[in-house]
Amino acid sequence: MVVVGAGFSGIGAAVRLRQEGFDDLVVLEKARDVGGTWRDNTYPGCACDVPATLYSYSFAPGPGWSRLFAGQREIHGYLRATAERYGVGEVLRCGVRVLRARWDRASARWQLDTTDGPYRAAVLVLATGPWHRPRLPDLPGLGGFAGPVFHTARWDHGVDLTGRRVAVVGTGASAVQVVPEIQERTAALHIFQRTAHWILPKPDLPLPRPLDRLRRTPGGHRALRAAQYGLQEAFGFAFRHPWLVRPVQAGARAHLRLAVRDRGLRRALTPDYALGCRRLLTSSTYYAALARPHVHLHPTAVTAVRADRLVGADGSQVRADVIVLATGFHIGDLPLARQVRGADGRTLHQVWNDGPEAYLGTSVSGFPNLFLLLGPNVHTGNTSAITVVEAQLAHLTAALTHLGRSGRAVLDVRPAVQAAYNAAVQKALRTTVYNSGGCSSYYFSPSGRNAFIWPWSTGRLVRRLNRFDPAAYTWYGRAGELRAPVR
Repeated sequence: MVVVGAGFSGIGAAVRLRQEGFDDLVVLEKARDVGGTWRDNTYPGCACDVPATLYSYSFAPGPGWSRLFAGQREIHGYLRATAERYGVGEVLRCGVRVLRARWDRASARWQLDTTDGPYRAAVLVLATGPWHRPRLPDLPGLGGFAGPVFHTARWDHGVDLTGRRVAVVGTGASAVQVVPEIQERTAALHIFQRTAHWILPKPDLPLPRPLDRLRRTPGGHRALRAAQYGLQEAFGFAFRHPWLVRPVQAGARAHLRLAVRDRGLRRALTPDYALGCRRLLTSSTYYAALARPHVHLHPTAVTAVRADRLVGADGSQVRADVIVLATGFHIGDLPLARQVRGADGRTLHQVWNDGPEAYLGTSVSGFPNLFLLLGPNVHTGNTSAITVVEAQLAHLTAALTHLGRSGRAVLDVRPAVQAAYNAAVQKALRTTVYNSGGCSSYYFSPSGRNAFIWPWSTGRLVRRLNRFDPAAYTWYGRAGELRAPVR
């Protein structure tokens, strides 16, 4: 087996597969270190929006987190320590980039071309994650800007922002974290906001000692995870029943009203869509930062850059010495989608012409023995992605165990099963706030189809993934090198 990527998904896959007896595997990571998005995003203030007790593997509770919401350094350190603890280094090859992969019918193997030469694998697992490739705006004149320009996911720590005029383009999750951290150093900070976001307070406090001691006991850790899971699921329930969003939205309005006294600024920061329609943000410092006299919110998109000026869609112009792009990622464009070819020679990108689609976000018809982690329509918008990854890994190991017992070499999800499943998903999404909240978001593919969100509870997703159904797949070929334990 080949696992591509060594972030949360790839490390989890290596650990769980080996625990289940699948030892003949290799993890290919293009970078020089593990960690994925938590390795790449080192901007000031980078932290998780999910409480630390929930944002960790169930089999590795994690260190003594210093805060209720862990920061980037702690999370990256946790991933490195987990990889070392479970011996992932034995199967890890860093600095290896996958250039292309294709399914070879004759050998019933995936043929991979990499910077380390060719690889052959019975099973291919894509653990590349959606928060991977930065989205860079196509702004006329941006390349000719006189000063430094960098994306939050590629933060340039060599640039000193002290006493400089800084422009931040975008007001999503990274901007909400970075603006409060850098504003004190700048002479002037200009934030360009194309769309206002709903923001709830974030109790980002040092982890109380009694809570930390409780977390370190097996029963206490499970209890804390269960309590936090229940709280996060309450948000998910509201998102699936939009009328319940109103009191949460009222709380977000109150948070804004208490933090921002200026009516004009408050008006610009108030969204015109339902809470939950776009990614819900949390911060107890962002609004306060915007209220500082040297911080200026520009409620307009940037349309061009001219020399040292940013030009807004409203005609305004702002001078800046540094531009920070807080413009997010290519969420719906799975890394390697253009380089992975299935049984009929088409790439994932070609098959996904109307948007990404998979069975349980994990298997794609026509791509035998291929498994996606954090694939289409498995994100809940309200809870930890790690919960989803572990459920997918249970599905993956069940599939491979069945494959080993069956004496077959190949499994491929049936087209009709995949189509029926996705039709049900899209139907259920219609009444959720994600689809009916009156906004546009990265949840949607260019064709207008929500290819990101799971429309039911996290518990239902976990149960579906844990109940492996062999009848959903076509099985063929003779067993070769793949071996699974017989229980």
